[in-house]
Amino acid sequence: MKTLRTQASRTRRVAIAAAGTAAVVALSGCGAGGAAPESEGGADTLTVVVEGGGKAELQPIADLYKEETGTEVTLVELPYAGLYDRISSELQSGSPSFDVAALDAIWLTSFAPGLAPLDDLFTEDVQADLFDGLVTEAKAGESFVGMPVWTNSEVLFYRTDLFEDEQNKADFEAEYGYPLAAPTTWEQYADAAEFFTRDTDGDGEIDLYGTDVKGAVETEWLATVSQAGEEHMILDAETGEVTIDNAAHKEALDYYVSLLPYAPSGAAQLDWAGSQNLFYQGNLAMMRFWGHAYRQTPADSPVKDAIGVAPMIGGPGGVAGVPGAWYLSVPAAGRKQEAAKDFVGFAYEHNDLAADTSLGLVARKSAFESKAGEEGFENYTALVDTLEAPQTLPRPATAEWQEIVDSVLIPTLQKAVEPGADTAALLAAAKSQIEAIVQ
Repeated sequence: MKTLRTQASRTRRVAIAAAGTAAVVALSGCGAGGAAPESEGGADTLTVVVEGGGKAELQPIADLYKEETGTEVTLVELPYAGLYDRISSELQSGSPSFDVAALDAIWLTSFAPGLAPLDDLFTEDVQADLFDGLVTEAKAGESFVGMPVWTNSEVLFYRTDLFEDEQNKADFEAEYGYPLAAPTTWEQYADAAEFFTRDTDGDGEIDLYGTDVKGAVETEWLATVSQAGEEHMILDAETGEVTIDNAAHKEALDYYVSLLPYAPSGAAQLDWAGSQNLFYQGNLAMMRFWGHAYRQTPADSPVKDAIGVAPMIGGPGGVAGVPGAWYLSVPAAGRKQEAAKDFVGFAYEHNDLAADTSLGLVARKSAFESKAGEEGFENYTALVDTLEAPQTLPRPATAEWQEIVDSVLIPTLQKAVEPGADTAALLAAAKSQIEAIVQ
């Protein structure tokens, strides 16, 4: 892909000038105005704002960019909420202090009016080396506004010491009628979760659970919705129809809460960090979790050398995860758009450099493939298989998505994981709340 940056450099002077002006005009309708100041640093510097873990992913790319071009790339690291607030306020002001921003996929639609089109970077070859969901997500309206720099998905983590134990294998097959293995379906996952929920030390208290159930985060349930075969997660972004109360969403929620007997108590408050801790401490036989966690197992974890990873499980609609991608975007009001776009193209070309970082996440198919069979990257096969599954669908492209998550989806899940919850009534109420937000 040597020609990507040179081709972009040749065409951007004409194409971006017009498109960028249109984006600035659109943003001015939201209260923006005035001329953009020079971003932080001089002519031979670029400022990139990025969320915590993303700095490590981008640092080797920034270092190589300086070596090859002489341009210093300063990575400004901010907490997740702080990054959102800074980008939002500066795009609305029309005076961004940054040249490039790393954006969570769910922010792209909200920020799109203030972002420069990147259409000239998205050649056929580029699109062919990205998962379909990433290409779809990168586009807002008629233009691409972000280049994926890394992606993620939940996959299945399981205890190999438990699944490969000969007594467990014999007992499981005798009870369920088929061999014990990493589950691939809802039914197999529920069977394994039930089987491994037990009192291991004989004190009368369960100390090993088959799985967890997360009530304080929405993404795992959304993956279950896609596994149920639903094509329009929560709402149809094109028609505006809210779909959260249809049969597939209810089937997914019913399955999700059916796992509660095999999970620790306190599901309503369980989030990603809590789930990781339970698994790393040896309290879970399985968890569905973001693929990057494979490289983050603490050295003192009792399960450090007993972790297997497999594609996300599948329901009636098949295997499905939710892509968790981050994109590099350029502010339309920025003064260094040409240099900024050059860096975005460079980051795509050298995406494989991020594989050896702490998170070990990349975006290009070829970057994933480059680590095939390499020790420490066993999670890549599971990630690719999940990301390539036809039902792995992006979240709805709506500017109100974060509000929907915070004010409707998470509260609904937290109520759903309480004893005796009426899932149909909860989803009906959620539909009314979402309709009030999007209409």
